[in-house]
Amino acid sequence: MRKIIFFIITMIILFACSTVPITGRRTINLIPSNQINSMSFQQYDSFLKSNNVSSPKKQSYLVKKVGRKIQKAVEEYFKQKGISDKLNGYEWEFNLVESDEVNAWCMPGGKVVVYTGILSITKDETGLAVVMGYEIAHAIAGHSNERMSQGMIAQFGGMALAKALEEKPAKTQQLWMTTSGVGSQFGVMLPFSRMHESEADHLGLIFMAMAGYNPAKAVDFWQRMADMKGGQAPPEFLSTHPADATRIRDLKALLPESLTYYKK
Repeated sequence: MRKIIFFIITMIILFACSTVPITGRRTINLIPSNQINSMSFQQYDSFLKSNNVSSPKKQSYLVKKVGRKIQKAVEEYFKQKGISDKLNGYEWEFNLVESDEVNAWCMPGGKVVVYTGILSITKDETGLAVVMGYEIAHAIAGHSNERMSQGMIAQFGGMALAKALEEKPAKTQQLWMTTSGVGSQFGVMLPFSRMHESEADHLGLIFMAMAGYNPAKAVDFWQRMADMKGGQAPPEFLSTHPADATRIRDLKALLPESLTYYKK
């Protein structure tokens, strides 16, 4: 029986593999994009209803402006590679939420939230592009789908999402909450792996560069984040990230490639 189960799971994994744009890494996505996007949109709407969406026009406008520019960069990259169909079902949205929390996130399907607390660190439009490019990169790379797929294999043996929701709705919903990337508002978020973090840095640099922002400024932003910690516990935005020195070193190594995409 165990051999049969192992064989079934292996076959599921083989047929559910996809490739991350830019890095080319092979990944497991058991959940159809339309299903994970639908869950994302519902949770995003619920989040906005229960939180204070920022009204100051200048700051909100800037978040939307940067978001739209990075969106166009992503769409242009996918068009160039002939994979625009991978963005089918995306319903991009960019909102600024009033909160002292130093954080930002992007859910599957292009649903982005930036907290006002991080604006003192981003400083300007380019700093904001670093954050939003990085968070959008997590969604583009399918990291939430990958984490949930891994969780479903571990908990349900690769059971289809629809069946899991029907037979084990509570466990499935909890798994979604902890892998969607929203954070503590919906439970304790599973940390992204170092691989996911490095991948998001890589994609994020290229997307911000294509959007017209100097990727070299990403180093300045992450240095400000490092200085902000001052030996204390890191803010939510940094709680699962690589060591500051490691991230900055890796970002510098990625600059030559990302600068080739830079459109001034």
